[in-house]
Amino acid sequence: MTDTLPKSVAETAPASAPGLKRSIGVVGGTLLTLSCVTPASTLFVIVPDLFSSLGTATALCIAIGALLCIPVAFCYSELGTLIPSAGGEYAMVSTLAGRLAGWLAFVMSLLVVMIVPPVIAMGTADYLAPVIHLDPSFTGAGVMLAATLAGLLDLRANAWITGVFLVLEVVAAGVVALLGFSHAHRGLGSLGSLQVAGEHAHVGAVTAMMVVSGLAIALFVTQGFSTAVYLSEELENPRRNVARTVLATLAISSVVILVPVVAITLGAGDLKALTGGDISSMVIAWSNSAVGTFVSLCVALAIINAGIVMVIQNSRVLFASARDKAWPSPVNNALAKLGRFGSPWVATLVVGVPGAFLCFVNLDTLYGVTGVAVTGLYLLVAIASLLGRRGAHGTSKAWRMPLWPAMPILLIAVLVYILVEQDPSYLWWTGGITAAATLYWAFYLRPRRDTRWLVSLPEDVQVAEPAQA
Repeated sequence: MTDTLPKSVAETAPASAPGLKRSIGVVGGTLLTLSCVTPASTLFVIVPDLFSSLGTATALCIAIGALLCIPVAFCYSELGTLIPSAGGEYAMVSTLAGRLAGWLAFVMSLLVVMIVPPVIAMGTADYLAPVIHLDPSFTGAGVMLAATLAGLLDLRANAWITGVFLVLEVVAAGVVALLGFSHAHRGLGSLGSLQVAGEHAHVGAVTAMMVVSGLAIALFVTQGFSTAVYLSEELENPRRNVARTVLATLAISSVVILVPVVAITLGAGDLKALTGGDISSMVIAWSNSAVGTFVSLCVALAIINAGIVMVIQNSRVLFASARDKAWPSPVNNALAKLGRFGSPWVATLVVGVPGAFLCFVNLDTLYGVTGVAVTGLYLLVAIASLLGRRGAHGTSKAWRMPLWPAMPILLIAVLVYILVEQDPSYLWWTGGITAAATLYWAFYLRPRRDTRWLVSLPEDVQVAEPAQA
């Protein structure tokens, strides 16, 4: 039988659980969350690979994928307002689907926590190349250390820092869009067909399989909207503002990414240039080298910005796991420490410093594992959303998604298909890590169920929302 949380969260919360300071509203939360999505770095890093395989159909597939991400955002919005915890997915899944499911959600999120930030940070050197040539590993390590130092600051200060960087990357995306539309070589009708140049040049219709691949792409292109859930303990009025931040971030990031993709598709001089995916060269061809350098530097700042926000987000996950007694007492006490700025400083260092060292490791296989982990994480959240209206949770004050339960059921079906289509080696690696985590649960956490892995909510939410009869 599933080891669920039989009591209300308020009853099982550790009495001495420390709390984060509520210091940001919807605007600050949206700026931080958008910075984690990094629309400009997505446009310049991920989209070029899509152009090489999808050609002129890239924009259509991203649009369909973004639409299919709406059920994911709905699940996060409802559960994030129902369970507003810095633990994010694991807090929501533990409370609604049982402690073991929540622990596995935490392990999957931990994989992403430790691997994705250094992988992204290593890309900084490529976009600093117009100014200075640097080693990718050392540059990535420097970005991780700088992001760690920024993560030690007050969250409000970080919202301003990331907000400035975010404006620059949106400006860069806007410049690309303006140049692309002003140099259009083909009409909007080309967006509905698959035209690819090169050795396997062909023209064809967009198929159902491309719709599925569009969803897989969108899960990574716009996945940063989940950051709003991790920040829920520091958002003012989380019962209202978590959903607003999640949905606003998904909408804004989709537009910021999709509009330049359409412009690039229409403005590319020929199919070979489009499928080559060298957006910087296209920008220079449309304007001059100075504009190309400006755009590249903005992308480099976007990557640094993403590093800061990911360190902030990931440190909150570790902080919450310590507060919820996931580890032996000395580890819990250390990870739950708050610094003078109200940030979990030990958890921040634990996330950031190892990330700097990971910049010197070949992470190709591990990066594939994170793809499986993210898909599995979304699957657990979707399952939890199906259980989110049982008993007292059904009458609790929270934002409620439309078309429930059709939305999570659709999402579960698509995510299962995506998992089946993953590389078997990545599935084996993730399965092995999951098995090890299950053993830790079976031999350490479950025998200590009264003192370990007690998912808690912030005290101000508990007071505002007393347990339902």
